[in-house]
Amino acid sequence: ASETLGSASEMLINFAASLETSQRKTALGIAQVVMLGELAVNQALDHVELKDG
Repeated sequence: ASETLGSASEMLINFAASLETSQRKTALGIAQVVMLGELAVNQALDHVELKDG
């Protein structure tokens, strides 16, 4: 899940580069939300690994 979110974030950033300013800001905002989701998944995975370890 983390890698998928990372890829989605990269795609959004690349896509945003081709947009007009207002649309670019929206796309970059969405990319930030996706990055936060990636961080949350990584943190959850770390927590699970600590319990299992």
